[in-house]
Parts: sequence; structure tokens; C-alpha cells
Amino acid sequence: MTTDDTPGNVVFVVMDTVRKSHLSVYGYDRPTTPGLERFAEEAAVFEQAVAPAPWTLPVHASLFTGMYPSEHGASQENPYLEGATTLAETLSAAGYDTACYSSNAWITPYTHLTDGFDDQDNFFEVMPGDFLSGPLARAWKAMNDSDSLRKVADYLVSVGNKIHEYTASGEGADSKTPQVIDRTIEFIDDADDEYFAFINLMDAHLPYHPPEEYKEEFAPGVDSTEVCQNSKEYNCGARDIDDDEWEAIEGLYDAEIRHIDAQLQRLFGWLQDNDEWEDTMVVVCADHGELHGEHGLYGHEFCIYDPLVNVPLMVKHPEMEQGVREDQQVELLDLYHTVLDHAGVGAERSTVPLDRTRSLLSADYRDFAEGEFAFVEYFRPVVELKQLEQKASDAGIELERDSRFYSRMRAVRRPDAKYIRNERISDEFYHLDSDPGERDDARGEGSDEEVELEATLSSFEEQVGGEWKEVEDENVLGDMSDDAKDRLQDLGYID
Repeated sequence: MTTDDTPGNVVFVVMDTVRKSHLSVYGYDRPTTPGLERFAEEAAVFEQAVAPAPWTLPVHASLFTGMYPSEHGASQENPYLEGATTLAETLSAAGYDTACYSSNAWITPYTHLTDGFDDQDNFFEVMPGDFLSGPLARAWKAMNDSDSLRKVADYLVSVGNKIHEYTASGEGADSKTPQVIDRTIEFIDDADDEYFAFINLMDAHLPYHPPEEYKEEFAPGVDSTEVCQNSKEYNCGARDIDDDEWEAIEGLYDAEIRHIDAQLQRLFGWLQDNDEWEDTMVVVCADHGELHGEHGLYGHEFCIYDPLVNVPLMVKHPEMEQGVREDQQVELLDLYHTVLDHAGVGAERSTVPLDRTRSLLSADYRDFAEGEFAFVEYFRPVVELKQLEQKASDAGIELERDSRFYSRMRAVRRPDAKYIRNERISDEFYHLDSDPGERDDARGEGSDEEVELEATLSSFEEQVGGEWKEVEDENVLGDMSDDAKDRLQDLGYID
């Protein structure tokens, strides 16, 4: 807990789509993160951090509310956060200057993830968010309200997919991370009070088009426009990727991570040079990872395996031991409580008050009934599924309805074992201590671990509202309210 005379400043960094196993600070054999290796000398490095979902919107909603996805309700079935006080709102009410800078299309006023931030900006890769709202949004809603025009709307979605694929390639997707860092430095420099600066860095998200200097280091000779940059083509079976192409793809991915690392070095260097470092809490994590062919999947959809949900997490805090490696399992949503604890803000009027058993700064951390377990939830990814169906249709492929593509999923995890509940396919169980790659499904063998984890997951499901409600409509976009479709189109996220 911070003392009264200790500043409660917070710099919170999310490296979007960064897989733990591709960071040299976590033992990767390529020098992707020399800056974070130096940062780790002053921070606690967590080996068993678990994200509550495998993609941006629900993870950030959990970071900002301290709730699991079923509790806050933000998913592609309902793509916005409503009815919950956010971390930024609580800190702003307590006198903090707050800011959020990102080029992630989900972190916008339209999803309400930016509620409570005094300043926010969205550095969209292709076009500004304002262009995708207003009259266009109203026109889209009118089309979906009309049965006769809905087929036209679906056609426009398909056309929009193809346009976005073209404009988001090559030089059209240049990194906005330097601008995000510039704005963060300006915000901190101008802050009159204690501050909460939140940034999301999108470089490692598909498509991968890294700056030339890092591409030449990690993917020399690779043309980023020639490799497969559309995960849906691979996932539906329309495109194969051989070992050489995977090597090229991973080289581009590593180059993107190296660029993130260089920009974080620039930010951290400025904080150190301007006396903002010593007493500031600095959090660096990923919201989720990425698959490159494991389990027959590319990207971060349609599963909740560990490469997606066992994420990097490093925390520098004036009262935390420096340079330590922590093997205790932690949940990313506990960072909500950790920030409140650091700030000395009890958040009694917030939707979720401070719980110090969920604060990394507390001696009683995880001292509650299910403290050894972490939980993951994945609702049907309606946007990605629409894209997958389109790619499959173009290739003359029919997707199996009772498959992981159409399944919602939940998991309970601890470092030695993991149980996955699937909606339309069989449940899975893995002994992570002996099978970290989750390749040998041991469900049904009746081990003590399987019985315990399945019972724990069932208990969790009851706490968050029981089993999923059946989705009847066969049209994926039709599952959503008109307002939800409106917001997704505002975001321009259909790619």
C-alpha cells in the first residue's frame, strides 16, 4: 500500500496480441525485448498471468472493472461496456488526471471503454473513428431495421471486408505507436495532479508490416505483402501455410514486438530523465497472445489455449521486490484492484470496490476460496465468424456448425492443469505440468485434477449466471441487436 507522501502515478501499458513465448525477457532465443529485459531488473515478472478472455474487448473491460466477461457483458454478442463504473472514472473522481491512447478500434467512446478518461485518442490505422460514425452509422441502422434492405447490408459487409483487406496492407497500416508514445509523454508532462496513463500498442496485431529496420533484423528479405496476413483464409481451410511461410510470418511478428520494445524504451527513458520513474507504478502486459499454426489455428480466435491466455505481465512498483520471477498464478483482472490499492482509492461507490485479496501489493493476495484458480471466458466471435464464413464460401468450403468456430468456451486454469468447457464440441482437459502445449487431451481419464477443476468451473459458472443461452438465429450478425451492429460498423472492425 502506498503511503500518503508517495505519489500514486500509474503508467499502464498493454502490448496488444503479444505472445509471452516470443519475448526474450521470458527466454525467447531472439532479442525481441532488450528494453523489457532491463525493465525486468526493476520489476516483478509474472510467469503465470492469465487473461480473462482471448481478445481485446472483454479483457480491457475486465481490466477496467475488475469483473469477469460474464459479469461485465462486453463481447461481440454485445460489443460495449454498460452499467459499470470504470477504473478511470473512479480515479478521475479521486482527483487523478487520466488519459487513454490507442490505435485499437475496440478502445473507443463507442464501446464505453474510454469512459472516465479526461483525454483519449484513437489512432486508427486506416481512417479516423469519426468518419465511421454519425450519418454512416444512422444509415447502417436504418438498413438493418428494414427486412428488405438487410440483404443489402450484408452485401456491404462483404464489400467492406475486401476494401479493408486492401487498405490495411502495406504502407496503409503504418504503426501509430510513436504517436501514442508522444501523446503519453505530453500528457504526463502537462499533468497537474497524480496521473493514470493507459496505452494500448497495436503493432503485433495482424497484419504485420514492421518498420524496415526491424524487418531486416528479424525477417530479412521477407515481403510482408506476399505472406498470408488473413488468418480466416487459413482457419477455414482455404489457404495452406508451409514451414517456410510460418518462419517468415513469425519473423515479421518478432520485428513488430521489437518495435514496441524500442518505443517503450523511449517512454521509460523519458520518465527516468524527468523524475517520473522512481515512485510511479508501471504495468506492462499483453491482453492476449497469438497462434501461428498451433492447434491448426492462426490468430486469436476460436480457442482459449495457453498461447492466447497465459500472457506476459511485469509490474514495477516502489514497494515491490525488484528483479523477481513470480510463479504464483495471477489474473489480469486483479490489476484493477492493484491500481486502486496503489492509489489509495477504496472505490466504495464503484461497481466493484477494492478487494485487497486481489491486489498484487497485499500480503493477503489471492487469499480467498478459489484463489489458486483463474477463469477464462470466450463468447461467440460473431465478427470473426462472419469473416470466416465469407472466406469459406469464396473457397467453396462448408463449415461444420458443431465445431469450435461456433462454440462459446470457458476454462478454469491453475499452473498444473486446465479444464475447458466447450459449447458445441467435447470438453477438454490438460495436464499443463507435463503437457504445456495442450496436445494430449486427458478428459475422461478421471484424474483427481480433472474432477476438481471441472467442479470448480461448474461452481464459477453458477456464480456468473449459469450456462450460456442458446443462440437460435442462424445468421451470425442477426444474433446481435441493431445497436450492437451499429457500433461494430462504427468501429470499422470487420476486416
